[in-house]
Amino acid sequence: MLLPELIVRRDKIRSLMAQQNIDAAIITCNVNLLYTYGQVVSGYLYLPLHAPARLFVKRPNTLIGEHVHAVRKPEQIIELLKENGLPMPQTIMLEGDELPYTEYMRLAGMFPEATVVNGTPLIRQARSVKTEMEVIMFRRAAAAHAKAYQQIPSVYREGMTDMELSIEIERLMRLQGCLGIFRVFGQSMEIFMGSVLTGDNAATPSPYDFALGGQGIDPALPGGVNGTLLSKGQSVMVDLGGNFNGYMCDMSRVFSVGKLTDEAYAAHQVCLDIQEEVANMAKPGVVCEDLYNKAIDMVTKAGFADNFMGIDQKAKFIGHGIGLEINEAPVLAPRVKQELEPGMVFALEPKIVLPGVGPVGIENSWAVTAEGIEKLTLCNEEIIEF
Repeated sequence: MLLPELIVRRDKIRSLMAQQNIDAAIITCNVNLLYTYGQVVSGYLYLPLHAPARLFVKRPNTLIGEHVHAVRKPEQIIELLKENGLPMPQTIMLEGDELPYTEYMRLAGMFPEATVVNGTPLIRQARSVKTEMEVIMFRRAAAAHAKAYQQIPSVYREGMTDMELSIEIERLMRLQGCLGIFRVFGQSMEIFMGSVLTGDNAATPSPYDFALGGQGIDPALPGGVNGTLLSKGQSVMVDLGGNFNGYMCDMSRVFSVGKLTDEAYAAHQVCLDIQEEVANMAKPGVVCEDLYNKAIDMVTKAGFADNFMGIDQKAKFIGHGIGLEINEAPVLAPRVKQELEPGMVFALEPKIVLPGVGPVGIENSWAVTAEGIEKLTLCNEEIIEF
């Protein structure tokens, strides 16, 4: 990745560090290294407030550069900082919400005289507002995502299960360059590429904080497809994460096996109307909670509140920030007072589940601009019949 882009990203973090009187940071988690160094390595990016960043790398051993140092263990960082005339920080920032306890304590112990602070919220705050290059990366991912989705009808075969269809769609995604890894912040959510939900499986509660759940095919991964036979009168919602270049583009589209009930098409239209209204409202300075409340007001007046974002177990949001991970800021949810800012990118996903039919609704990725929001995922939004 070009150094000017990395400097912009690092300086965003430094600006927040300066506000909290933090002298330096050690960054070692994969996603944050990808953000600040441009690639995943086994090592440590040392980011001082007033000096160039330095990479202390264990693997791969082929990396070279003016500020790249080979190390076998993190304790060598201290020796190399002293050799290069850099002062020891009085306050050091570590990725406290992401590092294992042993690794956190080991790194903290290297700076016995320093105050150690948790830098995860600060780094995530910096990452929540994307650079111009990151938005370009999202546009590229969205184009590949849409190209794969446009081919979905071609892989449907009568008598398929949801798992068999999902495998074929995953193949389409991979052929467009999807990396196949679904990066999520925290330890409480896991999924393989995304979910394909049909019929009543879409209403099955899951332990994961996704918009809709699904039983899964094994208790070891309780979410998504469960082997349901695709039957006439059922809807099929495809919600696979579009990680084509590290950035988690997000999009859902609905298909049907034959015709659905009139209620299903009406409910789908309500979701499209919610998307349009929220998109018209959304712009810099708008509070996330207000967008959520508008959606709840609309779906309640339409008579589908009991089926909105689940049935027995409901997701308490209508959208979420996306980036190098699928769950970044901002979150369009109740009591979230955060305001939209230019450069934020989020997924908006109003969805309704109908017993005996399945899920309907829409999900697109959007970038916040100076005037409003830009839709990134561009393909047919109507229910497509197989």
